[in-house]
Amino acid sequence: MSNRKLYLAAYDVAHHRRLRRMLEVVRDYATGGQKSAYECWLDDRERDELLQRVRRELDLDEDRFACVELNARLKTRTLGKAIAPARLDYFLVE
Repeated sequence: MSNRKLYLAAYDVAHHRRLRRMLEVVRDYATGGQKSAYECWLDDRERDELLQRVRRELDLDEDRFACVELNARLKTRTLGKAIAPARLDYFLVE
């Protein structure tokens, strides 16, 4: 996982169909998260691919998306019943 970086991918989508498609797109890359915010371990190619897919789904007049690089060395803090993201050395692709 040395070439992967930790990102927070979050979105706010106005229309329910686009919202469902965005959920599917982001979950393809996510290792954890909830509602409209997900932790994603991505290399540069995967990040670019995610951003391209997101651009195809969003209406830029109504929707918002953020993909923010996080410092993976910092301790994860969770609130409520949240579960800390898994740090896996591998990914299972079905």
